[in-house]
Amino acid sequence: MPKSFADRLTALVEERRSQVCLGLDPDPAQLSAAGTSDSSASPAERAADAIAADCRRLIASAGGACVAVKPQLACFERLGAPGWAALAEVCGAAGEAGLLVVADGKRGDVPVSAAAYAQALVGVTSTPWGDVPGLGVDAFTVNPLLGVDALEPLVAAAEASGAGVFALVRTSNPGAADVEDLETAEGPVHERLAGIVDGLAGRLLGECGLSGMGAVVGTTAPEHIARLRALMPRSVFLMPGVGAQGGRPELLGAAFAAGPSSAIVAASRGIAAADDPAAAAEKLREEVWRVATE
Repeated sequence: MPKSFADRLTALVEERRSQVCLGLDPDPAQLSAAGTSDSSASPAERAADAIAADCRRLIASAGGACVAVKPQLACFERLGAPGWAALAEVCGAAGEAGLLVVADGKRGDVPVSAAAYAQALVGVTSTPWGDVPGLGVDAFTVNPLLGVDALEPLVAAAEASGAGVFALVRTSNPGAADVEDLETAEGPVHERLAGIVDGLAGRLLGECGLSGMGAVVGTTAPEHIARLRALMPRSVFLMPGVGAQGGRPELLGAAFAAGPSSAIVAASRGIAAADDPAAAAEKLREEVWRVATE
């Protein structure tokens, strides 16, 4: 069996003394046209070339303070086939830099479609002309609202490939409360989702004791973190919202109750838009490491 995502993450956290995940949300409208491919290329090809170059620049400058990158798939997919090629290039660059890749697409669908998503991200698609490999990422985000049967093909593919799965549980956006905090007879919806995650955690358990069956837990509502950690004691948390969305590293201590490798903190604009991305990533690394090891 492949080495588990949780074990690979734990080794990197220990090596780099970091829990920072660099979010890659490239906007071609914000990039300079200079340095892109020749003028005979299509707009999509030139834009894809530009966002790939910008992501490689961020990985080279800030990647040393990070353990993972989190490309937002929509930012690449909107450019069509050239965008998908740029995504593959960026994932390759991250791997060469020793970083784990978390594909942020929040996939979720009926089981037959979920299986296709799994093949595209971490599996292989069989055809009469031979096998077609997927993107080959280390982990990916999923939407669990269709239920356990829709998650099953995604978790099975992760189990076979040693990948991680991060299910949305309590997200960082203001509208999260509209559904995720609704009360049910068994508690709020986000606690029910946490129960689903914990029920699947044993499938992706690493030798380190943590599970790659993880949860997206936003940093913008820290009052929920301790309870969610109690409900998902083995799961790695992927924690967006620090920086531009207002999340604060010093309030995340409860997430690390399962150990320094039990959560990774994602930052996109806070690093990418900084005058010095390397310095911004290092500052966040220091802040999170301090909280995680107190």
